[in-house]
Amino acid sequence: MAPLQTTVIGSFPKPQYLNIPDWFKEDLGANSDKATKAYSKLVASQTAEDKARFETDVMRATQEVVDVQSECGVSVVTDGEVRRENYIHYLCRFIDGIDFEDLTMTTLRNGAYSTALPTIRKKVSWRGPLDVAGEWQKAQELSSVPIKYTLPGPMTIIGTMSNAYYENEKDLASDLADIINVHVCALVKAGCKFIQIDEPVFARKPEQALDWGIKLLDRCFEGVGAECQKSVHICCGYPVYLDQEGYLKADPSTYFRLAPAIEASCIDAVSIEDAHCNNDLSLLSHFKNTKVIFGVVQSARSRVETQEEIEERVQEALQHIDAENLILAPDCGLAFLPMPVLKQKLMNMCAAAKACSCKRARTM
Repeated sequence: MAPLQTTVIGSFPKPQYLNIPDWFKEDLGANSDKATKAYSKLVASQTAEDKARFETDVMRATQEVVDVQSECGVSVVTDGEVRRENYIHYLCRFIDGIDFEDLTMTTLRNGAYSTALPTIRKKVSWRGPLDVAGEWQKAQELSSVPIKYTLPGPMTIIGTMSNAYYENEKDLASDLADIINVHVCALVKAGCKFIQIDEPVFARKPEQALDWGIKLLDRCFEGVGAECQKSVHICCGYPVYLDQEGYLKADPSTYFRLAPAIEASCIDAVSIEDAHCNNDLSLLSHFKNTKVIFGVVQSARSRVETQEEIEERVQEALQHIDAENLILAPDCGLAFLPMPVLKQKLMNMCAAAKACSCKRARTM
């Protein structure tokens, strides 16, 4: 019997030699406008020689990230998002209508923090020249297992922008969904079998998600069939630094509100967090046709969950969902974690997946 499948969500820590300002660098501050400005300065100052050297470093880092996941036994890996300043703004820098120079101070996440954000000043449209499918192909050539490509969703893009143009957020989200769909279709045409759209804002704004967000998520995947696993990641919030206590998170009970609409959508797999704050696992029984990518290790805590702890929680989960529909993963991206801690978490997660499968086989 095959073991339970495993994956990761997206981001990995960047190696020292990869000089990319990002939200996870302590000297810049997580979710900070400092990182946005520093990345803009870096891009503007790069010569052709700098860009070639940068690409070499990015691919070296990508190989290292892929190798770590493969060695740990992860079934479906990512490129670690190592070329991105953060998982949202990297794509947005290639969208016309978004101003990354004149930032707007904005309070985010129900007052959790304030920062200066890029500003939407006209109707958004794709400018390029970013080649998402080409990025995926280069990463996939480095891996013997499937590479999942991740993209930010419309509501989550809006959640990290200041809107100075659109009167209605739904109209903005609709235009963004059309842009995202172009890249999703290009990825599928290139052969990508796993595409994840990140929509953590669904958990913070369930009313909008249910009104139009999930419909536009469907539009992001329009034209994509069974040849590709269409997934959405919905976590409840990220801290500012590793091991931060008491940071604001969305109420995980919103998963129950979202479940019927997700189940009725085109989505094949939904990623939810469980390790940070255990869910009422009856939630899983709401997903009959949709696989659940189940967070079993915390992504912003340095404590390493033991294999036994993970196994126990997975066994509880399997009382509410078929094993074929359960995929193990961290709660969210792993960029805050020191690499030795990250590796041990993934090794324990993959070992737990195998052990739970063996237990199932013995009882059948």
